[in-house]
Amino acid sequence: MEILKKTKELKEKLNRIQEELQKPEVLKDRERLIELSREKKSLDGILFPYEEYCKVTQKIEEDKKLINETGDKELISLAREEIETLEEKKGALLIEIKNAMIPSDPEAHKNAVLEIRAGTGGEEAALFAADLLRLYSRFSESKGWKVEIVDYNRTDMNGYKEVIALISGKNVYGQLKYESGIHRVQRVPETESGGRIHTSAVSVAVLPEREELEIEIDPGDLKADFYSASGPGGQHVNKASTAVRIEHIPSGITVACQEERSQHQNRVKAMKLLRTRLYEMERLRDENQRKSKRKKLIGSGDRSEKIRTYNFPQNRITEHRIKYTKYNLNAVMDGNLQDVIDSLLQAEREESSLETA
Repeated sequence: MEILKKTKELKEKLNRIQEELQKPEVLKDRERLIELSREKKSLDGILFPYEEYCKVTQKIEEDKKLINETGDKELISLAREEIETLEEKKGALLIEIKNAMIPSDPEAHKNAVLEIRAGTGGEEAALFAADLLRLYSRFSESKGWKVEIVDYNRTDMNGYKEVIALISGKNVYGQLKYESGIHRVQRVPETESGGRIHTSAVSVAVLPEREELEIEIDPGDLKADFYSASGPGGQHVNKASTAVRIEHIPSGITVACQEERSQHQNRVKAMKLLRTRLYEMERLRDENQRKSKRKKLIGSGDRSEKIRTYNFPQNRITEHRIKYTKYNLNAVMDGNLQDVIDSLLQAEREESSLETA
């Protein structure tokens, strides 16, 4: 079987990595040590079920040999029952090995930048953008993640034309990466007096946060401005110029942060956002050069792709990419998003399993 052949090759690779990890020069090289340790951990996840698979296979062969060699009917009956149980376990272990061999997203462990922008629908879209921020904030709270608002543009009714947040914690990007796209809402807006259902849209983008080591920025390419932070309607909420706006002149990308009380703290967050945007620009450029690759079932993560509908009159949420529909929208809007995310990740695993089979 091809997958078992691959697993044997991975076992040989693990042995080589373990030898490397014992070398003094590797122990002194921090980056190399981290890289090898991560690779070892990934291989352990594959090889543990493989070792169990080998033990189960050996036990099945021993039981078959016993059946052929013994004349004891009771022993034969027990051996056959055990073989039946072991065959089921063997099949489950093979599935586990296949799933473990699916390449994991190397960026899953990273923090994320969440960008929510009101689209078609005017004030109602801005209000729904605020609802989505609340949804993601509550979900993050349930996961033990930290949410920090970086920049925002509020409306008079406390909606958001745009809001950007940094979310930090364990496996943030791995959980939220499929949230990017157009989120459509169907409900009676607060601004509607006639009780008519309106359809509005909000775009969401989730990007993995980039560290300084991943992308270098020449300070000479930056232009920074300082201004007073603003509240709803754009009025200034303090007189001190603590908010920061940074323009990266070569790319034309501009980022801002106004949530912290000091220029320094706002500048640190703005630079995190700038690194992430610059890296994403490069990634999209590379991706456009590989457009011949087929589009995946779950989509490209393009923020122009309609991915989900929130229908309030029917209490229904529909995830269009995987034909997921449930009538628990109120619970989802309160932060109970895990089932939707798990369904998307399961679809990803199944698709990747077909590709590696």
